[in-house]
Amino acid sequence: MFVGHGLLAFALVAALARARGWSTERALSLGLLAGAFGLAPDVDILYAPVGLLGASSPLDAAAGFWMAGNEVHRAVTHSLVVAAVASLAAGAWATGTRRGRLGATLVVAGLVTVAFLVSGVLGAVVLAAFGVAMLGLARVGRVRLRHAPVAVAAAAAAGTLTHPFGDLFTGEPPALTYPFDVTLLTERVALSPDPTLHLLGALFVELGTAWLAALVLVWLRDDALPTWPAPGALAARIDRRAGLGLGYAGAAALVPAPTLDVSYHFVFPLLGVGLLVTAASAIREVRTAPDRWHGAERAALSGLAAVTLAAVAYTVGYLLLG
Repeated sequence: MFVGHGLLAFALVAALARARGWSTERALSLGLLAGAFGLAPDVDILYAPVGLLGASSPLDAAAGFWMAGNEVHRAVTHSLVVAAVASLAAGAWATGTRRGRLGATLVVAGLVTVAFLVSGVLGAVVLAAFGVAMLGLARVGRVRLRHAPVAVAAAAAAGTLTHPFGDLFTGEPPALTYPFDVTLLTERVALSPDPTLHLLGALFVELGTAWLAALVLVWLRDDALPTWPAPGALAARIDRRAGLGLGYAGAAALVPAPTLDVSYHFVFPLLGVGLLVTAASAIREVRTAPDRWHGAERAALSGLAAVTLAAVAYTVGYLLLG
């Protein structure tokens, strides 16, 4: 659920900022910053390409990639403790003062030292990369987007503190209290005893997050919508080509049932449907939309609708065949 992390943080922060009277542009920029911070903990996946070394086939490469990534994924960077401390460092760095930057550097160095003592060199390297990403985003928030340090720290906290909870449905549960030896969760949240329905449930959680972000975006951009938009406000922006996603129901009979362990054969064609509809809608919108942003918005929503309909169609087909 890599993308969903950032979308949830974006939706929450942008909606809250707009509700508090911020302008659309300022609310959007702070939401996007929070979304970027929400992706930062997954910097730990950078170690995963090591698993590609010596692979003899695409399947071996995929297995090796995730096996290597899981050695450190959802560990040091997915801790609520680390997230809170790193968010404070981001806020200090965003002050732009020598004292603030020195304090932020010392905090990150302290986190890296603790990771080295607890998890060794690999943990320290991953946490160092995470720290650099956090401070880099803090600079963007302050220098490029011109947000106050407290807003940058809040965006960092919203992104990094919400991130681990999206991983409760997939893989091993995050180490929420690292570096402390306290285990809050020993296994992932099961949405269904059927592994395929569990995967589909996790997918719908991801899609629900994407639709929430879409609703927030439409609400912020449309001056004619002073209140939260009704579903019809989104439907009017979706190309009818999204209905092609319903054809994915046939995949339930053609491909092996996917699970969290093996899902590439299900996910890649599903995303392909969305990309195809997005591209087709974009080509049409280039000629007819009143502006590029409107066209891009319509194309993206159409692609999301296609993926959603495809997921629903596959689920119905799977249940009927089961």
